Amino acid sequence: MMFTKRLRAPIKRGEITCSVRIWQRPRVKVGGRYPLEDGYVRVTGIRQIALSDITPELARKSGFAGVVDLLKTAKHGRGESVYLVEFVYEE
Repeated sequence: MMFTKRLRAPIKRGEITCSVRIWQRPRVKVGGRYPLEDGYVRVTGIRQIALSDITPELARKSGFAGVVDLLKTAKHGRGESVYLVEFVYEE
């Protein structure tokens, strides 16, 4: 899983523990470990959600100012399925 540079420090501090992704199909699996700088994120949960499930609160919890800000980053490919990925950072 890749994260924009501005989200990496808050993820490492444990302030961000979820990410909304728009993919064609899931690209991570529960229990999977994905490199992030000096450590990695371990996926603790993934579930498909509806676009309407993305609330301002969820956007902020994911490290974004709001829904529009989140969608600008999340919508960059051909994917149409929305996933909520939960994770923890570990060194």
